Amino acid sequence: MDSTKSERAHLVLADGTVFEGVPFGARGGTTGEAVFTTTMTGYQEVLTDPSYTGQLVVMTAPEIGNVGVNALDAESVDGKPHVAGFVLRDPSPVASSWRSEQSLDDYLQAHGVVAIAGVDTRRLTRHLRDQGAQNGAIGTEPVEALLRRAREAPDMSGLDLVKRVTPKESYAFAEGRGDWRIGTAPGKLEHHVVAVDYGVKKNILRCLVDTGNRVTVVPASATAEEILALQPDGVFLSNGPGDPAAVGYAVETIRGLLGKKPVFGICLGHQLLALALGAKTYKLKFGHRGANQPVKDLATGRIEITTQNHGFCVDLATLPPRCESTHVHLNDGTSEGLSAPDLRAFSVQYHPEAAAGPHDSLYLFDRFKRAMS
Repeated sequence: MDSTKSERAHLVLADGTVFEGVPFGARGGTTGEAVFTTTMTGYQEVLTDPSYTGQLVVMTAPEIGNVGVNALDAESVDGKPHVAGFVLRDPSPVASSWRSEQSLDDYLQAHGVVAIAGVDTRRLTRHLRDQGAQNGAIGTEPVEALLRRAREAPDMSGLDLVKRVTPKESYAFAEGRGDWRIGTAPGKLEHHVVAVDYGVKKNILRCLVDTGNRVTVVPASATAEEILALQPDGVFLSNGPGDPAAVGYAVETIRGLLGKKPVFGICLGHQLLALALGAKTYKLKFGHRGANQPVKDLATGRIEITTQNHGFCVDLATLPPRCESTHVHLNDGTSEGLSAPDLRAFSVQYHPEAAAGPHDSLYLFDRFKRAMS
C-alpha cells in the first residue's frame, strides 16, 4: 500500500455514483456487476469461486488479507481467481498465518485481478442494497471514461457465463477434505456420481468423495445420453455464474435425466433443476452473498445458517404441482430448496459444503447418498 498512497483509483457505478480509493492488486481497469458479500472470513474462497465470474466483489468486512493466501484454500478446480474485480476497505499490511504462502496484494497482481482499496465499503454496500446490484468499472482512468465503460458492460440478465468456467473435457475427482473432514473417513466408494460442472467449487466435489462416492466430472455441454452412458448411480448439478435462463442446453440435459437417476443440485444447479421442472427464475435486487444467511427447513422447522452466493432466484409461484418448496430464506421468504419426490430430484439454493462458512447443512450430501441406495 505504501507505494500507491499517491495514486488514486475509482469505482464508478452505472448510475453515476463514484467511489474513490487507491489501486490494489493488478494495475489496469476492469468492469463487471458490483455485488457485496457479508462473509467475515474466506476472502480467498470468494476470489476463487467460479460463481463470481463477471462480478466486482465488495467485501463488507473492513479488514481483508490478514491471513494471506495459500494454494490449498482455492475453491476453483484450476486454483485461479475468477472475480472480475475486488473492492475492499483496509488491506492488511501483514499476512500473519503460518499457512500463508503469499500476500493478498501479490496474489492479485500475479493473477491479473484488478482491485481497489481504501473504499468506503459501508457506503457502497448501503448503496447497492438500496439501489440494487449494477455494473461498474474500476480503474485509474478519468471518471467519465470509467462511467462510459460501466454503462457499456453487458447486463448480467441473459448472460451465459457457464461457458467461461466449465471444463472442456471430463475428468475423475478423488480428493477428499483430508484433515478438514468432519466425521469419519468413508470406507468403500459405494456409488458413482456424475457431477455436471457449471463452475463447481472444489469443496463440493470433496464432500461428494467424503460421503463415499466415486466422482466423474463432466462439462456443462454434456448431453443426457452421454451422462447416462457413464452409468452413474446419481447426477449432481453444480453451482455456477450468470443467468440460469440463459443456459438452455443445461435445462434440456436435466429434463433428459429426470426420473432416470437421482438428481441433487446446488445454487445454479437448483435454479436449472427448477427450470427443467417447468418453473421460472428472476433476478434479485442485490442477491444473497455471505456465510451468515438464515434458511428454514419447512419439513422440520429447523433453522440453518448457510453460505450463499447468488443473484437469481426460483419463482415459488411458478413451481409445478409435482414439485414442492422445501426451504425458504428467512430474510425475504425466497426459494432456498425444492424437491420432486416422484422424480427422485432435490436441490438447494445455498452451499452446504460451506467453504468458508458454517456446517449446518452437510447432511444434504448424506441425503443424496441415501437417494442412490
